[in-house]
Amino acid sequence: MIRWLAMRIFLMIGALLGFSGVAAGAFGTHGLREKLSPEMLDIFETGVRYQMYHTLALLTVAWLADRAPSLPAQLAGWFFITGTVVFSGTLYILSLTGVRGWGAVTPLGGLGLVAGWVCMMWAAWVMPR
Repeated sequence: MIRWLAMRIFLMIGALLGFSGVAAGAFGTHGLREKLSPEMLDIFETGVRYQMYHTLALLTVAWLADRAPSLPAQLAGWFFITGTVVFSGTLYILSLTGVRGWGAVTPLGGLGLVAGWVCMMWAAWVMPR
């Protein structure tokens, strides 16, 4: 992928994830506190927290993809995106619907997040001086 395109895509998706994470956090605090059980609200908040952590990771990848473009940097970005959507998304669905089956899908998103961090380490290792 062209260097500026990778950086731009990761930066734009990172901004979208950050925006939606803040909106979800506000919605959880102000709109769901009276509607969800404490357990389900905690699950929702975990989704928000991990979304925001990995938004920052994706923005770091955008910087890395611009400064030291590499396949590992691009892989890290895509793993962070898919991992965040699957991990946080399934926690949001689980907390809002109460359907426990979504909890079985959540670890797949977690694997994507872990793969993103491994790829980021790899990108740092192959980064030129």
